[in-house]
Amino acid sequence: MATNALLGIFLHAIGGVAHGSFYVPLRKLRHWRWESGWLVQGSAAWLVAPWLVAILTGTHPLTVLQHSPARSLEHAYLFGMMWGFGSLTFGLTMRYLGMSLGMAVALGYCAAFGTLVPPLVEGRFGVLLASVSGWMLLSGVAVCLIGIGLCGYAGIRKEKEMTAAQKGVAISEFSLIKGFVVATFSGIMSAGFAYGINWGKPIAAVAMDMGAPDIFKNAPVFIVVMAGGFTVNGVWCLLLNWRNQSLGDYIMVKDSQGASPTNGGAVIKANYFLAIVAGLIWYAGFFFYGMGTTKMGSYDFSSWSIHLAFVIMFSTLCGILAFEWKGVSRRTMQWVFAAIFILMVSTVITGFGNAWATK
Repeated sequence: MATNALLGIFLHAIGGVAHGSFYVPLRKLRHWRWESGWLVQGSAAWLVAPWLVAILTGTHPLTVLQHSPARSLEHAYLFGMMWGFGSLTFGLTMRYLGMSLGMAVALGYCAAFGTLVPPLVEGRFGVLLASVSGWMLLSGVAVCLIGIGLCGYAGIRKEKEMTAAQKGVAISEFSLIKGFVVATFSGIMSAGFAYGINWGKPIAAVAMDMGAPDIFKNAPVFIVVMAGGFTVNGVWCLLLNWRNQSLGDYIMVKDSQGASPTNGGAVIKANYFLAIVAGLIWYAGFFFYGMGTTKMGSYDFSSWSIHLAFVIMFSTLCGILAFEWKGVSRRTMQWVFAAIFILMVSTVITGFGNAWATK
């Protein structure tokens, strides 16, 4: 399929909207512990949706995986587990920092590691330094990190300006220090998804050989990478269910007088619906990310930086709409919008770098 960097960026933008907003339904859950909602959304996003989409898009996933190189399957799964640890702690980041600040910090590390490590491992970094397009790409990543840094600075200003009561209105467990520590670990480990996709290229090649549409060739790869992530998240959430005695969240509890008011039929149905919707929105983010990657040409690894920049932009907007920044000064909000603008500029620079490389 021909390279089309602008179309690729547009697809990444759609994926960014999905990933930047998927956590919104989870904030509406009632009387469920965090691990219960996270496990249900993860089951929908990482277990069910990848197989369903791969089948519906005609990629013949079972046959493809049977004929794929064992080494690619193994590494894609293991890097998926690495990403799983990042995804697990990513949920905690949302609890401590909120959608806007939490995603900015975590995904900042994720963008840097996920974009630059693949060409380093493949020995292609020297090629970047020897070409105009390569310098444009690296400049785009640098500008992206500047924008992320400004998001973090805005968060520090928020910490100083808002009272504890104001922080608790939108983020009940707000903790800047704890959140930054968790976000750092989450961002570094989450880069495993980019590595998993990189190792999954032979799997995508097998899918192409078996007649899969080029734009959907990454669907079988997602099955393997997300299976690794689900393994980590599933085990941890069930352990938390056991420790916190929250296994009852998944069933409707009744007492002698009928359904329990905290886990009655209407509540539990709404919780399942919201968690599944969150999972489907999350998967849609990587579905469009996978399509966008096929359009980015020889510098397809830059897709990671572009995608995460859009995620940060839209998650910040969601955080603003969720009143996470209510009560801060006008100056702080100016820093927030300046950071969003710089992130948008970074995607344009990276896109031009891809277009230049194609020419």
